[in-house]
Amino acid sequence: MAKVQVMNVVVLDNPSAFLNPFQFEITFECLEDLQEDLEWRIIYVGSAESEAFDQVLDTVYVGPVPQGRHMFVFQADPPDPAKIPVADVVGVTVVLLTCSYRGQEFIRVGYYVNNDYADPELRETQPPVVPQFDKLQRNILATNPRVTRFKVDWDDNPNKNSKTSGTSSQLEANTTSMDGPIKSNILNSTNDSNISMEL
Repeated sequence: MAKVQVMNVVVLDNPSAFLNPFQFEITFECLEDLQEDLEWRIIYVGSAESEAFDQVLDTVYVGPVPQGRHMFVFQADPPDPAKIPVADVVGVTVVLLTCSYRGQEFIRVGYYVNNDYADPELRETQPPVVPQFDKLQRNILATNPRVTRFKVDWDDNPNKNSKTSGTSSQLEANTTSMDGPIKSNILNSTNDSNISMEL
């Protein structure tokens, strides 16, 4: 059984200007004391064609974590526009929120992100050849995340058993599709998107 359960994720400041920071309010429960840090990352998928365009926007380490419920706001700078292919600037992409323990990723929450111009005239006509990032708006589809859980070795002596990270054979993933229903409830219908996930 996982020693950490993500109870709630709130996507703050959404929709937002493309150049504004990403902000996620994360609530998680630790079922027992963890001796090492949890590693949280926000990853922006720059292009569906290649992982080479993925950008790790930020990484934070939380811990050691005592037993109980915890909450923090994870804020990261927007992606570097120069690293995004021009053809992929406007349209739908994905942002990922991941958490790992001892280098083993045990949960990944993915959100569709729609980038488009806020100005109706720019939306309805041919988009500028050179993207105008200061006029783009980012809208995270917070009501329909894709949640993937991985079985990892939580043991205090990870070398006792065979290694369990880095290969697909050892990771047993339980994935909920973005296209199907998930165990979540919208708790707040205000400008912030509040998703309660039973993981």
